[in-house]
Amino acid sequence: MTPTQLLILVAIIVLVRLVVTLRPVPAGGGDKGKAFAREYLDPFIIAGVAAWLLITFVARTYYIPSGSMLPTLQIHDVLLVNKFEYRFHQPQHGDVVVFPPPLPETDDFIKRVIGIPGDTISIHGGIVYRNGQALKEPYIAAQPDYKLEIRDYGIYVDNGGGFQPIDPHFANVPPKAMWTAPDRIPPNCYLMLGDNRNDSEDSHIWGFAQDAGTFATGPRAGERAGFTGRAVVVFWPVTEARALQR
Repeated sequence: MTPTQLLILVAIIVLVRLVVTLRPVPAGGGDKGKAFAREYLDPFIIAGVAAWLLITFVARTYYIPSGSMLPTLQIHDVLLVNKFEYRFHQPQHGDVVVFPPPLPETDDFIKRVIGIPGDTISIHGGIVYRNGQALKEPYIAAQPDYKLEIRDYGIYVDNGGGFQPIDPHFANVPPKAMWTAPDRIPPNCYLMLGDNRNDSEDSHIWGFAQDAGTFATGPRAGERAGFTGRAVVVFWPVTEARALQR
C-alpha cells in the first residue's frame, strides 16, 4: 500500500468516526455509537496515522517484480527500504537503491549504485572500471555483454555494432552545460546497473538517475527526481531473510 492509499483509508475511517459521533441520539438512550468509535475506530486512526508517518518519512516495504537484480534479489522477495538515511548523506557506491526512473513508469526501480557524481566509468571485456580501477563484483549474475563509456558529455554504449551515444530524447543525459568534465558523471547524477547485467533495464539504456532537482532530458524531463531509499533487509520469504551489503 502506498502512502497516498493509506492516507485515503485513514481519511475514510475519520469520516466514519465523525458520522458515528455526530449522528443524533434518542433521548434517554445510550450512545453505543460513540463507544464503538472510541473502542474500534480511534485505534485504527491512530495506527493509520503512525503507519503513514513511518512509510512516508522512515521506511517502507518493496516487492521485487522482476529478475533484474538476480542473484542478489529474487523475484517475489520483499524488502525493507530505509527512506531516512539519504536525508543525511547521498547514495554511496554499492548501495542497492529504490528510485523513480527517468522513464514513464508508475513503479520505482531498484538497482545498484555503480557511479556517483565526479566518477569516470567504463565497461570493457565484461569488467566495470571506476576511476580507472577494475571493480570486483561477486554479486552479478554474469559479466555484461556490452561495452560502455562516459565521454564527450554523454553515455556511449556498444552492443556489438560499435559505440553509439544514448539519445537524450529517450534517456536522462544532461546537456553539456550541466557537466563539470566531459568524461565524469555530472552533479546529482548516478549510474545505476542491475546485478543481472544482461537482463536489466538500467543506466546503459535510460541514462542517469538523479538524487535531486528535475530530470534534465528524456520522457520525464522537468519532472521531480530523487531517491526513495536504500534497500537494507530482505525479510520475506523468511528462509531467505538477510541484510543487504554494499
